[in-house]
Amino acid sequence: MTQQALADACRVTRQTILALEAGRYAPSLELAFRIARAFGVGVEDVFHWEEGR
Repeated sequence: MTQQALADACRVTRQTILALEAGRYAPSLELAFRIARAFGVGVEDVFHWEEGR
């Protein structure tokens, strides 16, 4: 899936996807769910949380 296709599916800009991939932006819970659904997986399959970060 291209960055633009993911952005379109999640109703955000491609720049938002770029920032997520680069680690410069943490998604809202709603966006995290949209991204996971775009890939047909659960949120924890796409994102992980490390305590203390």
